[in-house]
Amino acid sequence: MKTSGSGSLAIVFSILPFVCACQTTKSDATVKVPTIENSQDEALSRSVREKLTNTSKLNLGTVNVVSSNGTVYLTGTVTSLDERQQAAKIAWNTPGVQTVVNTLQVKK
Repeated sequence: MKTSGSGSLAIVFSILPFVCACQTTKSDATVKVPTIENSQDEALSRSVREKLTNTSKLNLGTVNVVSSNGTVYLTGTVTSLDERQQAAKIAWNTPGVQTVVNTLQVKK
């Protein structure tokens, strides 16, 4: 039995819109950043903030850091996508951090 390549091609084109939509859809969800930290949260935030500030190659001293139960929230504005990614990486590599919520915006 001979199969036609057009059947396979039809399947690819039928799922293509779904694949593309997943990659280009922007979420309108908002993140609620905690406003109160307990002493353990404050210590974790301070530790992340110190690591961000002591990064010599990047300017991450203006990143706002708030923690809640092991979740670190990064907010504010950075000058490049690389700075945004590095800030998250630094936060993840800080002992005690269980989750990082990175809402840093890149200046245009």
